[in-house]
Amino acid sequence: MSVQVLNAVARTLSLDAAEKAHLYRLADVPTVPSVDSGSALPEELQVILDHLEPLPGVVLSARYDVLAHNSSYEALCPGFLAGERNVARRVFLTPECCNAYRHNWDDLRRMVGYLRGAYAKNLGDPQWEEFIAELCAESESFASLWALNDVAVPVSRTKAVRNLAVGELEMFLTSMSLPSVPNAWMQVYTPVDEVAWGKLRALLAMSAEERSRPWAEHREMYHAAAG
Repeated sequence: MSVQVLNAVARTLSLDAAEKAHLYRLADVPTVPSVDSGSALPEELQVILDHLEPLPGVVLSARYDVLAHNSSYEALCPGFLAGERNVARRVFLTPECCNAYRHNWDDLRRMVGYLRGAYAKNLGDPQWEEFIAELCAESESFASLWALNDVAVPVSRTKAVRNLAVGELEMFLTSMSLPSVPNAWMQVYTPVDEVAWGKLRALLAMSAEERSRPWAEHREMYHAAAG
């Protein structure tokens, strides 16, 4: 039975994420359905995210769609919440000068490796095929990394996060799987030292206008002509 037929059955029966995954297993189909940005998440996940503050937290799909986040994450990584709210698109298609993540080759390779591992579980899914084709067509870096055929999983590591309102923050990036939501996972950012804590506190103490002004000024100065 094809992925498209199983998806149609799941929609007809209004199956939730766990029930949909069970349907795939019963049909002996290796593809494991991923939660998407239009799916409802368990309410307690947002409660958990909100109680993590001031630590920025986000729930991501296997395609790096932002499914839920807290206000600290919105303050730290506003660019990831723009447009279609997909971190991979923003990392690979946003100029490095206003990208929340530096274009560190090892980090990018790890991100693409994770996407390939998730893609292998969703072979034949039109949304996945379109997503990968778009990134390969629009980003030479992504296309080069995708051609390496690496496979990786999310890991905890230290990451420099750029925010134009306060500069770079060195953060521990902790990734956690969510068994209750197939293929979704949570990322939590923790400052590595008092310097990073000070920048995060300063950022969260700003008004929304104060946080957004440096980004608007940067776009006006460096990207107005392109827009």
